[in-house]
Amino acid sequence: MNRFHLMSVYIAVVDAQGFAGGARKLHMSPPAVTRAVAALEERLGIKLLNRTTRYVRMTEAGQKYYEDAKHIIALADEADGAALGIHAEPRGQLTVTASVLFGRLYVMPGIIAYLRRYPAVKVNALFVDRVVNMLEEGVDVAIRIAELPDSSYRAQQVGSVRRVLCASPDYLDKHGIPQTPQDLLKHQIILARGLNPNDEMRFLRDDQTQTVKLQPVLSVSDNDSAANAAMANLGITHLLSYQITEPLQTGKLKIVLSEFESPPVPIHIVHREGRHSSAKVRSFVDLMASHLRTLHFF
Repeated sequence: MNRFHLMSVYIAVVDAQGFAGGARKLHMSPPAVTRAVAALEERLGIKLLNRTTRYVRMTEAGQKYYEDAKHIIALADEADGAALGIHAEPRGQLTVTASVLFGRLYVMPGIIAYLRRYPAVKVNALFVDRVVNMLEEGVDVAIRIAELPDSSYRAQQVGSVRRVLCASPDYLDKHGIPQTPQDLLKHQIILARGLNPNDEMRFLRDDQTQTVKLQPVLSVSDNDSAANAAMANLGITHLLSYQITEPLQTGKLKIVLSEFESPPVPIHIVHREGRHSSAKVRSFVDLMASHLRTLHFF
């Protein structure tokens, strides 16, 4: 049997968590799917799946082969797309990921503009506050706010956001404006754990780093709650500037200690295409990069 066919059958069985589901997905008979997986295991000389009457589970070797096979199939699809030429009409399924708030505020308008321009593409927007494994979850493009580790993925920076300390004007009128990081020890602190996993804050001025150990009056797991508590005059909080653009613009929150801010955090568009980007990925990255570069994140 054709090697790519066997890979595709194996991937379908794993994704469907069973031979019957894989057969339905591929419009094949269950016995034909079973024979294909058996042929693949015989060809490789290893066991890929543990089978029972109720489920199939990948072996350790099967997990590694699944990941590699998906990558190979993606490269083959990519080569097919490149062969159509740079002027091919973008089409097919495109999966995009970003953090929840950034995705809702800034990525979604770009997706809407993209779909209006390329109606033959269907977009799956995965907005979650975790780092998505692009290969395992079938993600084509990610918008990430972070310094990126070295990897085989392509990435381009399209902007940056600030790490800012802020509080409401009423709170600052009542408790005073801190002039140095040490002054924060006299203030009520609200910590958003996503940006501050521990009770320390690091500050930078004249290339000198200063760390302040704080005792927060409130610790929360999400950024919106920290911003809302600050707007309710509870204290000073530490967030990324894009998370509070509207309160800063309307004066509900004010930035303090800006001269001690850490370096900005870069915004990257990351994609897992190789040498030849498919038309749908190439066109989406180009449009989203142009869109995000026009924005101001305060």
